[in-house]
Amino acid sequence: MFNQSFTVSYPKNPAINLKVVPGHFTTNHFHTNSYLDLDNLKSSATIARSVAVELAAPYLTDTPADTIVCMEGTEVVGAYLAQELMKKGIAYINQVKDIYVVTPASNVHRKLIFHSNTQELIVNRNIILLVSSISSGITLYGALDCLSYYGGRIVGISALFNAFPERHKHKIHSLFTNVNIPDYQIFSPSECPMCKAGYKLDAIIVHDGYIKIQ
Repeated sequence: MFNQSFTVSYPKNPAINLKVVPGHFTTNHFHTNSYLDLDNLKSSATIARSVAVELAAPYLTDTPADTIVCMEGTEVVGAYLAQELMKKGIAYINQVKDIYVVTPASNVHRKLIFHSNTQELIVNRNIILLVSSISSGITLYGALDCLSYYGGRIVGISALFNAFPERHKHKIHSLFTNVNIPDYQIFSPSECPMCKAGYKLDAIIVHDGYIKIQ
């Protein structure tokens, strides 16, 4: 299945593209029929800057932001996003200010926390949450719970990919959704049709890629 990959381009900017690998994959929480390779969007400086330009658009004129909280390796995009939001312009609400870019840590119980030296960037601050991919929503809601605990005010949520926007009560600004990848599906392991049909797992999806199962 790995040789059947294809690319989906962002309509407004074809240079921004997402590689989709069909197969039978598992994460810690669900099975899926596709692996979405978002690494190029997060690691290429040129592409990350273009991604940031697109993600900044909904916030430029009316969303005051103090801090961008980055999840799942989106720090490069987050830095460019902050730069875009601080652009000078008559209508730009965040000009002539500084915007911080931070990432939470995990404690021994795998709960998200902010260290003492970064908590002041969250408490009573206007926060834009930036995540790589939203499928089951576990990462998203874990981050939202963490920010709520520290008293951060969520003024925006952005994602490179959001599988099922209609399933979430929050408005999420996304580059790609299931509309771009109509065959994308996730399943609980006990209800996975590929497992029931006897198909073995192809790979395990991890934080920054996947591990093939031989």
